[in-house]
Amino acid sequence: MAEANSRSRHVISATLLGVTGMTLTVGGLQLLLLGGSSYYLIAGATLVAITVLLLRRHRFAPLLYALFVFGTLCWSLYEVGLEPWGLLARLGMPLLLGLGLLRACILRHTAHPSHRRWPFIFAAAAILGGLTAILFVASHPLSGGLRAGSPLKLAPGSTSDWSAFGATEHGTRYSKLDQITPDNIHRLTLAWTYRTGDLPHPADAQTAWSFEATPLKIADTVFLCTAHSIVHAIDAETGQRRWLYDPKVPAVWVPLRACRGVAFYRSPHPLSECPERIIAPIGDGRLIALDSHTGRPCPGFGHTGQINLLEHLGSYPPGYALPTSPPAIVNDHIIVGGYVMDGTMVGAPSGVIRAFDAVTGELSWAWDMGQPDRTGAPAEGERYTPGTPNAWPPLSADERLGLVYVPLGNATPDFFGRHRSAAAETYGSSIVALDVQTGRPRWHFQVDHHDLWDHDLPAQPSLIELPTPNGLTPALVLPTKRGELFVLDRRTGQPLTQVDEKPVPQGAAAGDYTSATQPFSTGMPSFAGADLNEARMWGMTPLDQLWCRLRFRELRYEGQFTPPSVRGSLVYPGSAGIFSWGGVAIDEARGILIANTVHSPFVVTLIPRKTADAEGLSTAPNTDSAADNTRGTAERNVGARAGMPQVGTPYAARALPFLSPAGIPCLNPPWGQLSAIDLSSRKLLWKQPFGTSIDNGPFGWETGLPLPVGVASAGGALSLGTGVFLIAASQDRYLRAFATRTGRELWRVRLPAGGQATPITYLSAPSGRQFVVIAAGGHGGLNTRVGDYVLAYTLQ
Repeated sequence: MAEANSRSRHVISATLLGVTGMTLTVGGLQLLLLGGSSYYLIAGATLVAITVLLLRRHRFAPLLYALFVFGTLCWSLYEVGLEPWGLLARLGMPLLLGLGLLRACILRHTAHPSHRRWPFIFAAAAILGGLTAILFVASHPLSGGLRAGSPLKLAPGSTSDWSAFGATEHGTRYSKLDQITPDNIHRLTLAWTYRTGDLPHPADAQTAWSFEATPLKIADTVFLCTAHSIVHAIDAETGQRRWLYDPKVPAVWVPLRACRGVAFYRSPHPLSECPERIIAPIGDGRLIALDSHTGRPCPGFGHTGQINLLEHLGSYPPGYALPTSPPAIVNDHIIVGGYVMDGTMVGAPSGVIRAFDAVTGELSWAWDMGQPDRTGAPAEGERYTPGTPNAWPPLSADERLGLVYVPLGNATPDFFGRHRSAAAETYGSSIVALDVQTGRPRWHFQVDHHDLWDHDLPAQPSLIELPTPNGLTPALVLPTKRGELFVLDRRTGQPLTQVDEKPVPQGAAAGDYTSATQPFSTGMPSFAGADLNEARMWGMTPLDQLWCRLRFRELRYEGQFTPPSVRGSLVYPGSAGIFSWGGVAIDEARGILIANTVHSPFVVTLIPRKTADAEGLSTAPNTDSAADNTRGTAERNVGARAGMPQVGTPYAARALPFLSPAGIPCLNPPWGQLSAIDLSSRKLLWKQPFGTSIDNGPFGWETGLPLPVGVASAGGALSLGTGVFLIAASQDRYLRAFATRTGRELWRVRLPAGGQATPITYLSAPSGRQFVVIAAGGHGGLNTRVGDYVLAYTLQ
């Protein structure tokens, strides 16, 4: 009976090996015909031969398998050298199968000692040797060379409060507070937990729901907003609720539920009501001013405390335009941009930038690039210019220069641009400096010409004082989705580090065109990395590796700026961005920039209008009827990000991450990285993977395996003057602290939900203790665990 069971297992194992071999043979032949590697064809044929030997119980089966492993090792070293994740992907499965084969051979030899030992001894040496090599290499993480940072005079850091999204309107996310140091940060413990009670509603089932708030701390109170725009005021010492304001956002489907933070305004003049107020963006298109002490709307602001930001935009279904980031407050002006839904149609809501009086809520000015001579509101019955680029991230401002810095996206829809106006072509994917008093542009700098890749500027710029041959220069550091960092004189917009226009791939889809060149920030380290090639296609098994390689060969790819195509184009950097809304953090004492980057190619496919019609991707949104406000109609008209109607152009579009059938990125790890740049020398200090696979894996499973592959993230870092920075952000649920100079991890704590937000720090007067606070509530785009937590840590 035991012998029969053993024979049955042997046949099943050999059959599975044979099926794998046949699959690799067929797929390998396809890959070879597409100009790809011959390895998979050879490997598949070899596994088929091994299967035949195994079924015949031939003693040379382990020998041939050892030769297969040895050949795979040589090929792996040729393709990726000693890169650990590349070796693991190529050698992991063959080695594990080889160990099973060895076990069976050893048992068989024990039962029949007359059989020669040398074939399986040789096989054992090859397989175990390869396993030892990969484990040794994997124990040495990737890292850049270390250099010493140098002091740099930068913008003033925050004091005991955290008064704006980026600590100050300069957006450096830096604090001078010095209680928490590299030597004692291991003593950080949980001081209090606050639950907002705000979780996804049934109407949010297909919504990108996220708790992304960066809190403010003013005096003795912490202020934040939740995904449904509910504003909370919390005692900064105890975590007890002081007040809550619910704006009653309608429970209809919209594509995005997020509120990245609120703003604070303190009037320099005596006011009888609301001398200190919270300015909150609301997810249905309002802006509300609340008394910071009571949470009641300020009656003298706008209409009963609120402004309708949808006024003069036109009639659109819910979610087409809304504010998701806190406004900038400069010189008694509230300056606000807003999110505009991607991919819908020509003539989407305007990306107008507006300033309102911080006391009365009256419109101070409007910058509508389609009507540059009109600085006020449109006349009755008219609207701001539709389809112009919008600014969805937070803004930065220099009060002394009287400038607000606006990071713009491209004109909608994203992946076709022939219809765009001259103004949209001029300002699309640009940083624009607007005069705070008039709203007139002083200068602009474009990072993508005729952007067809959804490379909108995703992050708040950071303002610093940069050493140059002409002395300290007021500078602006601009992170981009492409992974480039542009450093500009913030007075004039002129580059302070080298920028080169380089030729890029041509051949746009019929009816469109591409720019001959694009700007590259060659004077700063780039995080885009080298162009993709077949060897960088990845997978946990040879089968999904082969799938990714085949797909890579099928798609159009000619390097950065490969135009979208009907065939399907591999776009890297992709539209999710290498940098996102978390931006960068600056250690002002040491002149070091901390970068959190994500590396994810996208597949962008243009769908001819006739085909789009047949697939239901061409239905124009009904902008004239309030009946279009149901979730079902919005879904049908707009679709998910995977299907964009782009009504008014010859093509609909699909934009999807480049993933294997198992849901794993086809690009080799690390997919998420932390890096540091010395701003004085403009050199990379260090680079390392960020985040582990403990909370994600194939098919969306939580594997529980903390492999340091570097994972996707959303959120920013907090930099402390003591040489420490803290960051959550990654798909694994940790808040971590690192040494700024070296990148060495100093501390971590598990979070109860995804921490896709930016931590803050402040000093609490009652106890004199320094706190670190993070919102942990999950992120729909990253599929992290949902929650409603606000967590505060302090030294034990």
